[in-house]
Amino acid sequence: MDTRPLVRQVNVDAVIDSHHAPQTLSDKIAFAFVKLLRFFADTFFAKRYGHRAVVLETVAAVPGMVGGLWQHLRSLRRMRDDEGWIRTLLDEAENERMHLMTFIEIAQPNWFERALIVAVQLVFYNFYFWLYLFAPRTAHRVVGYFEEEAVISYTAYLAEVDAGRHENVPAPQIAIDYWQLPYNARLRDVIIAVRADEAEHRDVNHGFVDALDERREGSREKRRKLGEA
Repeated sequence: MDTRPLVRQVNVDAVIDSHHAPQTLSDKIAFAFVKLLRFFADTFFAKRYGHRAVVLETVAAVPGMVGGLWQHLRSLRRMRDDEGWIRTLLDEAENERMHLMTFIEIAQPNWFERALIVAVQLVFYNFYFWLYLFAPRTAHRVVGYFEEEAVISYTAYLAEVDAGRHENVPAPQIAIDYWQLPYNARLRDVIIAVRADEAEHRDVNHGFVDALDERREGSREKRRKLGEA
């Protein structure tokens, strides 16, 4: 069995302030849905950012696994290369899981939050499974907007730490090992690393939407040319 530790470099070049303005009806539905989730998260957790991260990272780890599964099956059915989608989506799922493992060490969720995690994951997994099956474009846009909100939340969390309203505790060893942080890294360093990951996932999923649009346009153009022939 491969027991090599998971490692990741902090993406220091990640663009933090970025937003894809909704254009199509699909975009607007995805954006409204994510804003609804944001409202519930803000209402329930307020500025308890560590506990918010624990619950929301369990949700964030679902789309990559679901998308990776469907892209795998699609590649098998069509007997075509997946163009790197499977590896990217599964890496996203694994990365979000490591975020969860890290914040469990920091926030220490209580029994109610653990029960909430089970309930939220059960509902969201089934929702996202069917969404990806019938509307993969919307599904990726949902994740893109979800990650935009994650970047905003971690930026606010960082501001709270810098202002001294949240203790800048030592980074958990799992985070130091995963992101290859200095041995004396603190919570602030962890937040910066996680935020960079979320910004990367944001751009990747919005990019997947662009790729799906290009595929659709290419198919339309091909059918048009066949009709003219």
